[in-house]
Amino acid sequence: MRLGRIDRREALAGIAAVVASARFGSALAQSEATEGDPTELTLLEASRRIRAGALSPVELTRAYLAAIERLEPRINAFITITGDLALERARALEAELEAGRWRGPLHGVPIALKDNIDTAGIRTTAAGAVFAERVPDADAEVWRRLEAAGAILLGKLNMHEYAYGGTSSITHFEPVHNPWNLDHIPGGSSGGSAAAVAARMCAAALGTDTLASIRLPAAYCGVVGLKPTHGLASIRGIIPVSESLDHVGPLARTVGDAAAVLGAIAGYDPLDPVSRRARVPDYLSALFRSPSKFRVGLPREPYFEDLHADVAAAVDEAIEVIRRLTAEVRDVTLPPPSSFPELLAEAYAYHRPFLDDPSMRGLYDPVTLERLLAAGEFSTVQYYEARRALALARNAIEAVFDEVDLVVTPTAPGLPEAIRDAQNPAEASGAEPSVRNTYPFNIYGIPTISVPCGFSRSGLPIGLQISGPAFGELDVLTLAHAYEQATDWHRRRPPL
Repeated sequence: MRLGRIDRREALAGIAAVVASARFGSALAQSEATEGDPTELTLLEASRRIRAGALSPVELTRAYLAAIERLEPRINAFITITGDLALERARALEAELEAGRWRGPLHGVPIALKDNIDTAGIRTTAAGAVFAERVPDADAEVWRRLEAAGAILLGKLNMHEYAYGGTSSITHFEPVHNPWNLDHIPGGSSGGSAAAVAARMCAAALGTDTLASIRLPAAYCGVVGLKPTHGLASIRGIIPVSESLDHVGPLARTVGDAAAVLGAIAGYDPLDPVSRRARVPDYLSALFRSPSKFRVGLPREPYFEDLHADVAAAVDEAIEVIRRLTAEVRDVTLPPPSSFPELLAEAYAYHRPFLDDPSMRGLYDPVTLERLLAAGEFSTVQYYEARRALALARNAIEAVFDEVDLVVTPTAPGLPEAIRDAQNPAEASGAEPSVRNTYPFNIYGIPTISVPCGFSRSGLPIGLQISGPAFGELDVLTLAHAYEQATDWHRRRPPL
């Protein structure tokens, strides 16, 4: 059977056999198993134990596969599970460690990828029926870099169809469920990525973000989601929405874990038309820096308007923590972001060959089809004007960071809705209001992170968004990590 054809049911059956027959062949592995579940370790904690010889990549991979077998039927985060391949890779990486080779903090760490990121020989569907059996012959650049850094691929993650929405309920492979409340959405479009990280089914994941799609699921699932500067990490080999707005970045349990993943994927790619040359610092150094001199701006309008009461309360508390950590917190005004719908003509251009084929056109979900066809209605002049306005907005945002170092907002104005509501065509058409606070930062093209900052009275997570100037990831990570360490929201786990 070709690896790219493995479906979830077959994979889960295979995992059950692997887990049932697994024998940890060393006293070290046995002692680790008695100490606790290694999937409870953060990525960096697991990495330190792997490097010290206190944790085996094979053992860690088996533990994550066991978690997938146990939880996946309820979460539906995976489209394809690559259990056999993951164990083969773990054994090879363990042998490298025994031979004295260490590739870095991702060596032997199991992760997963959003299913719009190409993987050679493994199907990549973007959660759509048109691509349900699509098997690429080349890896996306970000996966090539992660693999070179020693990461282990557990599988490909469910998402909103073609990354064209914010719920992850519209998907050819059935909705993704929020681990904190299975009746609610995880956000989108990287819903499977956030849900899998929150549920401890992988140490970290990659997502993509055009208007909200890393940060919104991070906020809704109580994890960390980082959208780096546009062009810092290559989007070559990723099924696009709009290359003018598309970003790729990590979802992880902690800021440090996200920094480790970013360090592996960041860097110039001459074959990516939107890639940009920039110095790539040691992002993990952010964990040892102080935010005490930072000036923080709060753009009240519209980002703090019409918030759910629980979101407003959680964010107010978070800002008080940030006041104690930094030199100054004051109100600022951000330049109005340019309009984005015209830029979605790029999505129509990509999908047009399939939309023009009657046998393919009917395979799109009706809501996705409506949005794609609307994107095809824009004229060349409208698209040109939108690209020009985009460039001017990216110029204008630079002036804000002459006044302050970082900007803080709520990630989303509301809470994750029920899946039944997200699947209602009347509710699902049009742009989700949940992206109001996130899409401007895709227009600006600047780095933005969402970190957990509380929970609603009903037990749903709430996110805080921290943004910085272009290529200012180090400062963004510094404040995010300091806030994370001053609170305990990131330590909580879903009641699965």
